[in-house]
Amino acid sequence: LAAEQGYADAQYNLGVMYDNGQGVPQNDKTAVKWYTLAAEQGNADAQFNLGQMYVKGEGVPQNDKTAIKWYRLAAKQGLASARFSLGVMYEKGKEVPQHYKTAVKWYRLAAERGNIQAQNNLGVMYGLGQGVIQDNVYAHMWTNIAASQGYKDATNNRDILAKKMTPADISKAQDLARECVKKNYKGC
Repeated sequence: LAAEQGYADAQYNLGVMYDNGQGVPQNDKTAVKWYTLAAEQGNADAQFNLGQMYVKGEGVPQNDKTAIKWYRLAAKQGLASARFSLGVMYEKGKEVPQHYKTAVKWYRLAAERGNIQAQNNLGVMYGLGQGVIQDNVYAHMWTNIAASQGYKDATNNRDILAKKMTPADISKAQDLARECVKKNYKGC
């Protein structure tokens, strides 16, 4: 087996198989073993999945601090889901000081990579004025972008915001959303 020979991608894939019970009996502890081997070699997906296992306490004792360590390593490599997860940790203050500006930073980095949950959460942060100056236009823009990709929570959030906005502000937000999509979410 390539995984036993130390190939990180094979180790990650075997971890996924044990995590999901695909072709092998589902086994969280064995999934963690293979994720750890791949993560230690720098596989970003394995680092993220290992973080998830620690957050949920699957195959390992639940440990948010260790999860954050793995999320950070994956986020440094640009993995949007890890960046989103760090945003959640900072927004909620899980094993890190609650810090909305830092949450916004991570949400923005993930949103720029197309993560719809981060796009929605960034919109919510704008709507509430948490970590950013409160701005319903930008809140609508980000939730609309996520909603346009089928994220139902974002649709609800956008519709709630729209009730608080003038037609001109909604139009401005829609224009900004179109521009942002054209720019592949960069610099929005």
